[in-house]
Amino acid sequence: MRPHVNQRRTRVLELVRARGTVRVTDLARELGVSPVTLRRDVEALAALGEIRRMHGGIGRVEPGRPAAAVAGAVSAAGSAVGLAVGMVVPTADHYYADVVRGAREAVEARGARLTVGLTRYLTGEDRTQADRLLSTGVHGLLLTPNWETGSPGPGEGAWTAELPVPAVLVERWAPPGHPAAALDRVASDHAHGAAGAVRHLAGLGHRRIALAGRDTPATARLRAGYEAAVAALGLEPAPPWPPAGPGGPLSEAGLFARTLDYLCGAVTTGGVTAALVHSDTDAIMLLPRLQARGVRVPEDLTVFAYDDEVAGLAGVPLSAVAPPKREVGRRAADLLLDRLTAAGPESGPRQHVGLLPRLTIRS
Repeated sequence: MRPHVNQRRTRVLELVRARGTVRVTDLARELGVSPVTLRRDVEALAALGEIRRMHGGIGRVEPGRPAAAVAGAVSAAGSAVGLAVGMVVPTADHYYADVVRGAREAVEARGARLTVGLTRYLTGEDRTQADRLLSTGVHGLLLTPNWETGSPGPGEGAWTAELPVPAVLVERWAPPGHPAAALDRVASDHAHGAAGAVRHLAGLGHRRIALAGRDTPATARLRAGYEAAVAALGLEPAPPWPPAGPGGPLSEAGLFARTLDYLCGAVTTGGVTAALVHSDTDAIMLLPRLQARGVRVPEDLTVFAYDDEVAGLAGVPLSAVAPPKREVGRRAADLLLDRLTAAGPESGPRQHVGLLPRLTIRS
């Protein structure tokens, strides 16, 4: 039986601390997991400051190293020595590993320290973690609340605007009129990223392009950008995404099966020749299953992935949209520290910063 993720990561830490440095490929073989799985563990542990990444391997964090690393590296934007920043994120895995890493780099470069609280998408846990961090004396908060659509639903999120310290929303947004809309925020412009992928595929000659994947906080923005690009380029509409059926939320397997069924039907009867798939992990898993059902990739269907974590490792390397996750964390942390080190936390206008994803094109 494979160990639980927490047990596996504990074992990774034990081995790194005992040996000093370890090659990632050797460690994956020793633990009996794939390199992709171990890479996610490494990203999560590095984002939390438990290990340090090196070329081809990982190493232990020596006592006192973080403080020494930031000594004399205080940003010209203002010293933040002695300040404590709290960061609430759903997880330190996958997407948020780089976001946390970017925030940590910015905070430590200015002489401050970062403490992270994880919510695991549990209802109400974002506020619980924020309160816990406030009780430890943090001077400001970086917040990624558990808003299913990326923005607060009815009755959600007003607490974020009532905090006793400055706060910055990270990869979240609030509509005009909502109390949280007055907060600083930094986010990837997912609509721009999706539109860029559609424009690239249209430039290759595709006239009917689908958008597929499970619902995440980024989905609404992805669909908005996708639909805007399809309309602006005069492309033919793809078959509509199937509505959720009766019986409540689908399991992970059910969600994946729905995506597979949709793409197979879109190609065989809907005239679709290209698809933007969110996320790249799902895109990689779809490739052999599409082939098994008679849909050749890329001959019948060109697959473009959203989120460029593992897209290049596919048997058919996938082009992908790469949100600027690390820079989002870095910019959000700098924005918060600028508030804390200025004449006062209310100085200057609030900022809503949207960072543009880039396209990674692979042959």
